[in-house]
Amino acid sequence: MNKPLSEPLPRKPRKDPFLTGIAVVGAAFFVFCLVQLNFDYIKIWNGTMKFIASLALMFPPKADEWRHVLAAALESLQIALVGTVLAVIIAFFLSFLAAENISPRTSWLIKGFASLLRAIPTLVWALIFIVAVGMGPFPGILAICTHAVGMLVKVFAQSIEEVDEGAVEAMRATGAGWLQIVFQGVVPSVFTSFVAWSVFRLEVDIAESSILGIVGAGGIGWEIANAMRQYEFDQASFVALVIFVMVFSVEFVSNRLKINIRRKG
Repeated sequence: MNKPLSEPLPRKPRKDPFLTGIAVVGAAFFVFCLVQLNFDYIKIWNGTMKFIASLALMFPPKADEWRHVLAAALESLQIALVGTVLAVIIAFFLSFLAAENISPRTSWLIKGFASLLRAIPTLVWALIFIVAVGMGPFPGILAICTHAVGMLVKVFAQSIEEVDEGAVEAMRATGAGWLQIVFQGVVPSVFTSFVAWSVFRLEVDIAESSILGIVGAGGIGWEIANAMRQYEFDQASFVALVIFVMVFSVEFVSNRLKINIRRKG
């Protein structure tokens, strides 16, 4: 049997017109944004030079008020920790109502509610709660808790939806109720994932708690905002250094914790 002299060339994959259109529209909108926002390269250059010149005023860092700064840093940690723990507890229960595989009737409602919570930034939630309950750490806790619930419900529900459907159906076939399916069939499978997501959210909340003080929601953010308003750049650099050490330390510890969780999982 004679072999063909040449094999047919592979067909080139067709370009998706929808993706091409999105790319063109996105590029055009990007150019429009540059023009509309008066993106001036000269101003950027001059601003960069001024920033470099102002760095000389930040060193050496001034640590005269270190006690107040460390107390504010501790308050930021407390706000983040309390807000995250409350959010984990609330999201734990709501996530089972948001998972389509075990709660198809309420899934759309809870997921929509969670989307609303996380669509509004934490800083905006802080401003809303400051109006409601006044300034201090309490509105910061409420703001972090509210936004964290929106995120954790989403990721917790996704973890639940990834559970083997066969195990859930097997429990239903044996006559297990909804609570039995949740606590005996689902929770053991998603516990490790829940802990990892909770630790990650704590990292995010510690960083956000450092900013909330700028609007009067407690924490170390107030210290750096006050120093910048008074043009005490050396004091502001010390506060920034404390924030960096705080966030880096917590991130280092949480990363080690997540590694241990994955190994045990």
